[in-house]
Order: sequence, then C-alpha cells, then structure tokens
Amino acid sequence: MPSKEHHRIFRSNWLRAAVLGANDGIVSTASLITGVAAAQASHEAILTSGLAGLVAGALSMAAGEYVSVRSQADIEAADLRMEQRSLKRNSGEELEELVEIYVERGLSHDLAEQVAQQLTRHDALDAHARDELGISLHNRARPVQAALASAASFAGGAALPLAVAALVPMPSLIGWVIGASVACLACLGALAARAGGAPKGPAALRVTILGALAMAVTAGVGAVFGTVV
Repeated sequence: MPSKEHHRIFRSNWLRAAVLGANDGIVSTASLITGVAAAQASHEAILTSGLAGLVAGALSMAAGEYVSVRSQADIEAADLRMEQRSLKRNSGEELEELVEIYVERGLSHDLAEQVAQQLTRHDALDAHARDELGISLHNRARPVQAALASAASFAGGAALPLAVAALVPMPSLIGWVIGASVACLACLGALAARAGGAPKGPAALRVTILGALAMAVTAGVGAVFGTVV
C-alpha cells in the first residue's frame, strides 16, 4: 500500500492569514517602537505605543480579514445558489456542461458522459461546484478561521519586539528591536516556506529585507521630525 500523501494546498487558507498576520505584527509594531524611540520619547511612552499598536493591529487584522474573506464566501454562496436554480430548471444543459468539461480534460465523449451522469446522480451541485466553478470543500472561504488566525498571529508577532523593548535599556533599544525583529522575520519566512513546501532561503530573505527596510524608514522619520509618530 502506498504511503498517504500529505498535500500542502489544504493549509493555504489559514497559512496565508497566519503568515500575513505574524509578519505585519512584527514589522508594524517594531517600526512603531523604533519610530517613537528615535523621536526621543520616554521608555513608558514607547511601551504604551507598542502595546496600543498590538491591540489595535490585532483587532484591525481580524476585522479586515473577516470582511475580506466574508465577501469571498458571499460570492461563493451566490454562485452556488445560482447553480442550484439552474440545475432545477435546465438539468439537461447542466449535464452537457459537465460532459464538455470532462472532454476538455482528456476523456472520450462516451466516458465523459458516463462520469457526468454518475456524479450528477451522486451529488449534482457538488460536481458542478467543483468542476465548473472551482469550489471545493478544501478551498471554501472561512471568514472566522481567517480572522482568528490573523488576529492571533498578529498579536504573537507584535509581542516579540514589544518584549524586547520592555527588557532592553533605552540607549540600545532601537538596535535590539530591529535586530531581534529581523531575526524573527527570517525565522518566520523560513517556517512559512517549510509549511508551504517552498525554498526557505528566498522566502526568509524576502521578508527580512522588506521588514528591515520598513523599520529603518520609520526610525528615520522619527529621528528627522523629532516627534512621536
């Protein structure tokens, strides 16, 4: 018996939301902390701004992700209702659509007709959703799952630079926050690549460079204007 395959496509929904949330949490919170610190703010003000950024960012990520994925789910539901009505009114035409789809995928017309008929008898809506609309159980939009994954991962990512800022004294705070955040971004990129089956090096380098650039620019804004940003 062949060993069971573990495909990674089934992780795409929650993995995308989790990686985005963690990356945004690290970059935005570290950038906020370095910008405030570069503006010569007090240690208490830096920690307060970082904590506020964590809470606001997690809630914003959850709300934004939910609204976005909810819109996708609404579109899927509307298409499924349309397909259900069409199956009731034009079952013969819908069957022919399935036959044409399977012929285009390489089946002979006779075999395609047999497959379409059997799948229609088993679950017509499922067959059309999967093969005509591209909607399956594994890629359906899940708004609540995406929102929770984004909020939790953002809070986890934001907690890292905030913890460093709380533990490190003011004179070296900016350097420590940027260094620790860059290291965390590299680890995040490598872990995300491993979970998705992609090369680790390019993924880690990509998120590291972009994150470090964002933090450096924000610190420069704080230093130039000398005001809390």
